Order: sequence, then C-alpha cells, then structure tokens
Amino acid sequence: MFESIYKNKKVLITGHTGFKGSWLAYWLSRMGAVVSGYALPPVTDPCHFDLLGLPMESVMGDIRDGERLTAHVRCFAPDIVFHLAAQPLVRLSYQEPVATFDTNVMGTVHVLEACRNTPSVRAVVNVTSDKCYENREWVWGYRENDPMGGYDPYSASKGCAELVTSAYRNSFFNLSDYGNRHNVLVASARAGNVIGGGDWAKDRIMTDLVDAAAKGIHLNIRNPRATRPWQHVLEPLSGYLLLGKELLLGKKECVGAWNFGPSDEGTMDVVSMVRAMKTHWDHIDYRIEQNIHQPHEAGLLKLDCSKARAALKWKGVWDFMKTVEKTAVWYREYYENNAIVTGRQFEEYVADAVRAGAVWAEGAMENS
Repeated sequence: MFESIYKNKKVLITGHTGFKGSWLAYWLSRMGAVVSGYALPPVTDPCHFDLLGLPMESVMGDIRDGERLTAHVRCFAPDIVFHLAAQPLVRLSYQEPVATFDTNVMGTVHVLEACRNTPSVRAVVNVTSDKCYENREWVWGYRENDPMGGYDPYSASKGCAELVTSAYRNSFFNLSDYGNRHNVLVASARAGNVIGGGDWAKDRIMTDLVDAAAKGIHLNIRNPRATRPWQHVLEPLSGYLLLGKELLLGKKECVGAWNFGPSDEGTMDVVSMVRAMKTHWDHIDYRIEQNIHQPHEAGLLKLDCSKARAALKWKGVWDFMKTVEKTAVWYREYYENNAIVTGRQFEEYVADAVRAGAVWAEGAMENS
C-alpha cells in the first residue's frame, strides 16, 4: 500500500489513543512503520487502542506541555507527524471552552514548534475538522479556500488551528525556502463525520446509539434532521496516508488544506443513519427528543472533495450503506460475542479498495 513508503519509516501520531488515532496506528503498524504515539490516557472504557494491543511505543503526555512534547519528538526523531490530538467534542466545548482552545489551538502550536525544532521531520499532516469552516448552512460543499469560522468553541478552535498551520507554513516552512532553510512540507486535512467501530467518546450519536442498544434501552435523538457527511473511519485515513506519502516524496504541490469526505449520497440526516443502523442490529431503538433547549449545533454541513479527487486521485471505497453496515457489525460483534473485528474489517476494506481501483491500494493484496 502507498508504494510501501511507510515501511520502516518513523511515524509519530499525536492522539493515538483516540478513535481515529487508534485506527491510524493500526494501519501504519500493518504496513511496517515504526510508530510512536503521544496522547493523554484514554478517557473511555472500553478503549479501542487498548483493545488492539499494538506493538508500538505509547507515551502518555499532554500537547499543552510544549517542553515535554518537544523532548519526545526530538528523542523519537520521526520522519512524519500525524497530528490528531484534540478536544474533539462540540458539546463539551461549551462546558470547557478554555481547555478546548488551549488544546486545539496552542496544542497545535506546540506540535508545529516541536517539528520545527526536530531535524528529522520531513512532513506534517495536521488533522482538523469539517467544522473549521464558517458554516452558512449551504446545500453545496465547502471548498478548501472558503473562510474559516465556528459558531461554537470547538468549531472556532479548529478554524484557529487551520490559521495556525497556515501561519507556520508561511513563516517557518515556506516553499521558497524548502530544501535550503528547511526540509518540511506541511498540510492540513479536514474530514466529515467519521463513524466506525471502536468510538466510545461521550455525546457522539454513534456512541450513544450503540451504548443504548447494548443496555437494551432506547436512545433519545436530540437533533434528528441534522445533516452530516457520514464516512467510515478508514476513508479519511486513506486520504491522510496518501497525502503523507506525497509530502514524504517531496511533492511541494501537496502542501495546504485538503478535504476528505464522502460523495453526496453519503450526506444524510441523523435519523436516516440511525434507521440504517437498525437494519443491521435489531437491538437498536430510538425516540425523537422534543427538547428545544439544546446547545447550537450545525444543521447542514457538506464538503467539496474535488481537489483531493483531482490532484491526489483519492476516492472513497465504502458508500453510506456499507459504512453503516460495517459499523453496526463491529459493535454487534463486540457486545454480543466479545470479538474485536478491526483486523477483519481492515482487510475487507483493502480488498474492496483494490477492486475499486484506489490509487493507494495498487498491489496491496499481492504484498500483504
């Protein structure tokens, strides 16, 4: 996969104990990368990362502690850094706005500073969010050059993290100085609403849904008509890894911001997603909540991913129905059979990517 560029590469993941970070760590480990993770201790029990038991270095640390973070980055000396550590929850950001900005904005500053002071680093992929855009509830997708914004503290912090990344790219990793004053290429990646097995973060619809199903109770859905670009966690990760590969190859045209989201058919409202989940796990039950006194959350949010499709030749593999099926099966297997099917589903995804002609998967099955 990815022309074997990650084999034996030293890869640092911040936020490896989180949902996306754990799947990324698994993927990189499968490709033979030397992976080190830096993150806070898991905040959920169970925790997907702990369940996987990966053969990698796992350091418990806070990205708000710039001195300790820099010491670890310099000691590990990575070739590439995937920055995923964050306070990732909209509703929690209303309760803890200072911590949210501190982690998502100054934490990003500390990561980029650490990379700036570590000679081995050649590429940085900063993962932010589709919520970084100034959301005007448009029916069309946001492009990478649309204005940053954010109604709630979380969304605003991710917009700020994008501005920080741009400032560092211009000031310290400028393309005009590449190969002379520095050797680092920096990009940011924005994904849609990511679902899949192993996410137990508080106040996420999928977590609440499967937790209720496991307990045999119904879930009250607070925002049933909110429309999101649903995609399986492996979809944006394939984009991050493809982007990282191009940066490691010195492709200067790949710096900047990139959207990785599903096609229009993957943009569905919450209640449609829940109904689709129920077709694959009959324990799921729900009610529509009528409480109007809820913190503001975006109603309609879509991404335009034409840049990634045209320039990186990236495309999705699993459509909406397949994404929902795989997610439901993962949790059903976990709760009913105490089974972890991450590896099986990863192999199914790669096989489907080969059949779909995904550019990163060429030769993957032959070399696995």
